[in-house]
Amino acid sequence: MALEHAILVSLLERPGSGYELARRFERSIGRFWTATHQQIYRVLKRMEADGWVVAEEIGQDRRPDKRSFSVADSGRRALVEWLRAPVQPEAVRHELAVKIRGAAFTGEAGRAALISEVERYRADHETLLHTYVNGERRDFLDLESWDVGQRLQHVVLRGGIAYERMLLDWLDDVLATLRAL
Repeated sequence: MALEHAILVSLLERPGSGYELARRFERSIGRFWTATHQQIYRVLKRMEADGWVVAEEIGQDRRPDKRSFSVADSGRRALVEWLRAPVQPEAVRHELAVKIRGAAFTGEAGRAALISEVERYRADHETLLHTYVNGERRDFLDLESWDVGQRLQHVVLRGGIAYERMLLDWLDDVLATLRAL
């Protein structure tokens, strides 16, 4: 996936400035696709030049004007073309998995250090799971009134919840294995 597609999705959910997009990436999209503020601004400029997005100047009291971006028809067509393209399995880079394999060669001291790292990592993911579950309870209560966008946002959130639960189960298995050695 290109950053352009993640930006198109975000702007279709809600138009916004580069700053607002960067904040969205920090809060939600960033769990699935990361980007720095500089990358977002650079790609927005290119997308505007390509006609995928249009910018509207919005005046602000006591602050500089801002540019709010929305998706142009050509951007929507580009997104549809991208949706049609096949998705390949991702190559996963998982530093913790390499550390776990490395523990076979570090003796008891290395395994003991790894246990505390796995516990810390597990706590971070348990916190993230709670954040997702609380967000689901807060934002996805009234199933009957949901539109298509809300239903698809919810299925992505459910995927995040399922992933975090699977990861926590695996980390519990890793800890049990390390402690048994």
